[in-house]
Amino acid sequence: MAIARRSVKREAILALLRSVTCHPSAEWLHARLLTDFPDLSLGTVYRNLRQLTDEGLIVSVGVIGGQERFDGNTAPHGHFVCRRCGAVTDVPLKGGRSFHRDVERLTGGRVQGVETTAYGLCAKCLDIRA
Repeated sequence: MAIARRSVKREAILALLRSVTCHPSAEWLHARLLTDFPDLSLGTVYRNLRQLTDEGLIVSVGVIGGQERFDGNTAPHGHFVCRRCGAVTDVPLKGGRSFHRDVERLTGGRVQGVETTAYGLCAKCLDIRA
């Protein structure tokens, strides 16, 4: 796959995404980058997120609350998604890369990624119910 030519806006999107742990949406990223890039369109953010995902520089966590959410952390890990507030929390995976090797050994295939997501209520939402 060809790597896209360098873009200041793409680099800013990537830098912002890698600097946070909240797993933001394109809309969230767009709103925060408008100060530095007043001409930045939401379409440009979406196109760059797709390109960064295709290049393996970021990952999509999936659609949560109607918005696709993204993660700048590409190291092996899982996610916990709160069904009430939509918070996404990173969860370390035991085994990490050894799981990849086990799958490859058992299947003869090549692992390109693993997605592990648990769903439930986060601690804050559990406190609200009490």
